[in-house]
Amino acid sequence: MPELRNDGPVFVLDLGQDENRFSPDWITTVHEHLDTVVDHPGPAALVTTGRGKFFSNGLDLDWLGDHPEELIPYVERVQDLLARVLALPVPTIAAVNGHAFGAGTMLALAHDYRVMRADRGYLCLPEVDIHIPFTPGMAALIQAKLTPAAAIASMTTGHRFGAPQARDLGLIDDIADLDRLTSTADARVRPLAGKDRTTLAAIKNTMFATPLTALRT
Repeated sequence: MPELRNDGPVFVLDLGQDENRFSPDWITTVHEHLDTVVDHPGPAALVTTGRGKFFSNGLDLDWLGDHPEELIPYVERVQDLLARVLALPVPTIAAVNGHAFGAGTMLALAHDYRVMRADRGYLCLPEVDIHIPFTPGMAALIQAKLTPAAAIASMTTGHRFGAPQARDLGLIDDIADLDRLTSTADARVRPLAGKDRTTLAAIKNTMFATPLTALRT
């Protein structure tokens, strides 16, 4: 399950060491850790990462297959988490340590910045190949963060982007070796940790008003 640690103002949300799929319990735990970050009285910034082969493999399709009657509330919970990260009132960065598929890629995109492991892992939106169309909220999130060309290349092809190609396309901001991944992410957000949260929240809610409305609908 996800864990949280901090080094001064920088909190590191460790998503886990397995596929880190969005199970209901996993989502609840992530929200609890985000509560801790937001409730911290001093400067704060968030680095989100994982351990092992995966950053996140997205929706928990096995759980959903066992609970088909929960489809709508489950998707609502996933979208609520994406919206929360998108509008979080502290600087955020995803340190993508491995594969990020589907909602895992969307979670990375919901952060302010992204840095990806140089030698391993893919960013992929496989929905076109697994016959699961994007919800309006998920599509709005992706399109808010990517250029039209990058959105078409990622949303309509199911292509798996390694770090160099992902950077060239603008899906990520930086590349780092695994042993420098978290420190590279830390270096980007630590200087921003003292930004006024009320102002930052207002800016993010205005900047991303369209995807936030769609994700929360």
